[in-house]
Amino acid sequence: MSASPTDPSTAAINRPTVLSLAIKEKAALYAAYMPFLKNGGMFVPTQKPYKIGDEIYLLLTLMDDPNKYAIAGKVVWITPAGAANNKTQGIGVHFPEDESGTRTRLRIEEILGAALRSSRATHTL
Repeated sequence: MSASPTDPSTAAINRPTVLSLAIKEKAALYAAYMPFLKNGGMFVPTQKPYKIGDEIYLLLTLMDDPNKYAIAGKVVWITPAGAANNKTQGIGVHFPEDESGTRTRLRIEEILGAALRSSRATHTL
């Protein structure tokens, strides 16, 4: 017997992974934010293996902001273990082009302000 796409026993296979990220300081937010992506994105340190295109459900907490930002994004960047320059292992999650992605991107850019134009190194570039 083969499982159909609507079979509840296979539903968990296609559900996105849920990752949580709490950013506690502006320098950490700067290092993790990916402004070069069209809708913005966030680098998430993780040792779990992912592939480009995997769907991720990211629960993001930003410093003293009481809001939690829930983003259904996609993996667009992978930093493997043992990467050059001692880069942290993890993935880049691209924010979706919807209200949640836009709200999160605008809030991050509001917090970072002029720091967005800095040339300091980040987790990705």
